[in-house]
Amino acid sequence: MSAGSYPDLPAAPPAPLKQHRQSYHDARVLLALVMREVTTRFGRTPGGFIWAIMQPLGQIIILGFAFSLIARNPALGTSFLLFKATGILVFQAFKTTSNMIGKSLSYSNKLLSYPGVEWPHALLARFILNIFVNLVVSILILSGIIIAENLTLIMDWKPVFLAYCLAWILSFGIGALNCYLFERVDIWSNVWGIMTGPLMIVSGVIILYEDLPPVAQEILWYNPLLHITGLMREGFYSTYTPGYISIPFVLACGMIPMVLGLMLVRKHHLYLLNR
Repeated sequence: MSAGSYPDLPAAPPAPLKQHRQSYHDARVLLALVMREVTTRFGRTPGGFIWAIMQPLGQIIILGFAFSLIARNPALGTSFLLFKATGILVFQAFKTTSNMIGKSLSYSNKLLSYPGVEWPHALLARFILNIFVNLVVSILILSGIIIAENLTLIMDWKPVFLAYCLAWILSFGIGALNCYLFERVDIWSNVWGIMTGPLMIVSGVIILYEDLPPVAQEILWYNPLLHITGLMREGFYSTYTPGYISIPFVLACGMIPMVLGLMLVRKHHLYLLNR
């Protein structure tokens, strides 16, 4: 080193290395939050995960039995249980996931004060866990019904996969917007509960879109869940071809509140956490 020269400064780590470290950190935080959610939701009550199966299964059995008393055959196929299951399961995938995401900030409030834990981690952890739970519950219940009733189906998995993907996109969008509104507007949680109370009745779970009166069809077409349940049943019933489904409409219903909700939470999350 010549006189008057300065020692070389250490070179900054390359950008790919920084990105790798950040990705590894995010993965660890998400895993920790998911495991905490599993312990809290399923580890503190007798039966644990069994209740996640019993709740939709109970609804399916009750509705299937009730409608078998007033009709000889379901609207599609020969199984009342399968008909109700194909509507209830994808509907519950939306409802439970959107509710969980909407309460992410209040649920993880204390954890978000730790360095390295950010608000997107809280939303994504609940979203990931609910996707896993939805899939496991749906596979167990649907396969159980098919085996128990010895049903022979000609299935198309593409509409089924698409129905769940759309349900999760819609649930994340509504959940992200509610994540802001639940914390910002004190009565919004109660208002939302009143608004979504009868949602199952008007979402194609109980009655097919085609069996509704024309006036009801014109109004309820704007319910994106009606399109999702129609897609789900299209995959299970080869003779059912719902012509009313609009995938771009459902995507818009999910993406618009998602962008708006994430922007609002990003801008106001510190205020919301310290209210």
